[in-house]
Amino acid sequence: MNARDLENAVLARCADVATGAGLSARDAREANVFRLAGMVIGSVRPAEAARLRQASDQFFAQSGSAPLPPTEVVAQGWVPGLPRLRDMLCARLAHH
Repeated sequence: MNARDLENAVLARCADVATGAGLSARDAREANVFRLAGMVIGSVRPAEAARLRQASDQFFAQSGSAPLPPTEVVAQGWVPGLPRLRDMLCARLAHH
């Protein structure tokens, strides 16, 4: 998979969870991405943001691990950057 494919896969999973289709994070990476996505869309899509944060919180509660700081999630390259994540996820949710 190239970078664009990976980005699309992340956005698709976020959109699924945000709309209630996918209810949990599969691993720590997804849980951290969901947490960050919930943060960045919270002011414009509060219901979807709450679902993303819930999926993240549920994963961390069950795993006993702690979420990474947002800067680390971006540094790992798991999201394309905060403004891009917000804009692309909001656009995807508008069409969902």
